[in-house]
Amino acid sequence: MDDRRDDTGWAGGPLLGFDTETTGLDVATDRIVTAAVVLRVPGRRTDVRTWLLDPGVEIPAEAAAIHGITTAHARDRGQAPATGLDRIADTLAVHLRRGVPLVAYNATFDLSLLDVELSRHGLPTLPERLGRPVTPVLDPLVLDRWLDGGREGKRRLGDLCTLYGVEGDGDLHTADVDVLATLDVLAAQLLAHPHLRGVALDALHAAQAGAHRAWAERVNAERAAAPDGRGPTSSAWPSEAWAGPRARSA
Repeated sequence: MDDRRDDTGWAGGPLLGFDTETTGLDVATDRIVTAAVVLRVPGRRTDVRTWLLDPGVEIPAEAAAIHGITTAHARDRGQAPATGLDRIADTLAVHLRRGVPLVAYNATFDLSLLDVELSRHGLPTLPERLGRPVTPVLDPLVLDRWLDGGREGKRRLGDLCTLYGVEGDGDLHTADVDVLATLDVLAAQLLAHPHLRGVALDALHAAQAGAHRAWAERVNAERAAAPDGRGPTSSAWPSEAWAGPRARSA
């Protein structure tokens, strides 16, 4: 039975945060090292689930310096990647089927990487588990570019925490800390832009997709006019469509 609730009152209902820490920034080749899924029910509870995976490859020193997980630690304490990835995706799918909005900062990276990783291990992707695209998604980065596009400066999660006065309980670049900060930033955005609370989730999801596409097209036009050595950024949101064969080498 589909028990999704009416999405016009979503701002007062549960939200599902998601974040990963990884071996690098290449969605096609890098691996998930840690992940966190946080279910926040306003006024009631916040449930935090975390995973540590053995990615099956060396964790570069630069990545370990950011999130603190070394290759030795991941091999000693981490789950087999297929086991952990399957549980992460199942956890997300359970709540998405109920219509709980998925909140992720720069969602395209985390959701695309998750699907690549699932495919790498011969597992169903998140859209395959749902039987539909991943929706509804709320992405505070995309919302910030859309609602405050004229503001100068960087838009990393730490920058938005500073902008909105969000103070976390630990250092960023730990998956669970990042998820909680992302949920707090979204809450601050809803206070700053209260009209968002009255926008239905399907409309808000579509608006973010359009806003991200417009931003990506503008960035790519600027890069084409004045090449800076970086390739084009993807216009896909909230994830890339990975249609290659599932059973790739791990």
